[in-house]
Amino acid sequence: MNNNNKTTNQWAVRIVLALGVLALGLIIMTVFNPWRTPRLGRIYDYLAKMGTAGFLLIVALVLRKSMRLNKYWLIPFAFFVLTVAIGLDFIFAQYLIQYLGVNDLTPIGWALPKLNELFVVLSVILVFTFLSGDQLGSIYIQKGNLKMGYSIGLIGFLFFAVSAIPMASLFNAQDLSLSRILPWIPWILIYVFANATMEELLFRGLFLRKLEPFFGKFVSNLLIAIIFSVIHLSGNLTGDERIFVAFLFPFALLLGYIMQKTDSVWGSILFHAGMDIPVIIGIFSNL
Repeated sequence: MNNNNKTTNQWAVRIVLALGVLALGLIIMTVFNPWRTPRLGRIYDYLAKMGTAGFLLIVALVLRKSMRLNKYWLIPFAFFVLTVAIGLDFIFAQYLIQYLGVNDLTPIGWALPKLNELFVVLSVILVFTFLSGDQLGSIYIQKGNLKMGYSIGLIGFLFFAVSAIPMASLFNAQDLSLSRILPWIPWILIYVFANATMEELLFRGLFLRKLEPFFGKFVSNLLIAIIFSVIHLSGNLTGDERIFVAFLFPFALLLGYIMQKTDSVWGSILFHAGMDIPVIIGIFSNL
């Protein structure tokens, strides 16, 4: 095979793989989105999640044993972990709401389930990361360039915190004032840091390093940013979700860039937590 044909084949494989990553990520997060009512009904949703997770695990293990294809095995394995995490997230979130009497009518009723989500998702990611033979650094839980990460993250966090009240109007905020927000601060902080940690690990942490050998840093970040942005179409956070997603997409790219640049998750978590402040203030104002 000459070099031109070899290069063409390599690009064809990358394009097919990229489209497969996009399609699988969007299908899993659209059909099995744990933050809304199941599309398939509760029983069929559980069965579909179990079947999808089992299929992805089998594919990953088959690829791992293949001499020719074992370099790809971590990609379906990451999607397996994603499916298990969001499946257990939905089950335990429902348990908390139904059996512990938590509801979404108060700020604490938003903060505690989100903390519960973080525990479930983080546990799944850590357990399967270690079972796969990887270290915490493979999901960016490491020191990295800590000074740069904290500096960028803190600047972003403070910017969104200071401008939170005017920005909250984008998220249908009602009757906001500093005196009204002050009692919410503990629950705001719990929510935004739990949500930021969960989402950064569930998307960028879990996938970026696994995709980079095939696509490089930019395209890997681009693929995850698309999936991350599109799943927010079902959030009903603004009057026009398409505008919200268009606004979110460059920030999703930025979060991935921060993680890759600092070689750790901490700066992205800080920046992401700040981004969530005006969103959750808008939600709390309507409770």
